[in-house]
Amino acid sequence: MMSKEQQLIEYMVQDLVEILTETRGIEYDDAMRILYASEVYEKLTYIETGLYRESPGYVYGLLQDELNFGHIVQAEI
Repeated sequence: MMSKEQQLIEYMVQDLVEILTETRGIEYDDAMRILYASEVYEKLTYIETGLYRESPGYVYGLLQDELNFGHIVQAEI
């Protein structure tokens, strides 16, 4: 059985993949690949960061920064 945190991470992943497919006009599989290869995903799955508690919009902003600039821009993470 999944923990509450793991469940929230799962929901976040689904939301982020959906946002990626819509905003970038890419296929679901490509969105999954992009997300799973990202630093944001690594931070999201590391429960201690608490990133899974943020809004999908906020986390997507971090992902956009990473995709556009090659790294996460927000310093507090």
